[in-house]
Amino acid sequence: MPDDLYDYVQPAVRRKGRPARKDRSGWTVTDDWPDEVPITEAEIEVFEAWFGDLFDELFSTRH
Repeated sequence: MPDDLYDYVQPAVRRKGRPARKDRSGWTVTDDWPDEVPITEAEIEVFEAWFGDLFDELFSTRH
């Protein structure tokens, strides 16, 4: 076994060119999603199968 398991990592290669702008105040974030995103019954079933217990806990009316 090797003595140092982290020795295989190579340093990141610096890319040439101009660095990214630091001032992000002029940036604008937009999206093209519709106001209502259609969801199929199958997608709901997947979320209920994987996250049902979490949803029950989050949306429970018991305190």
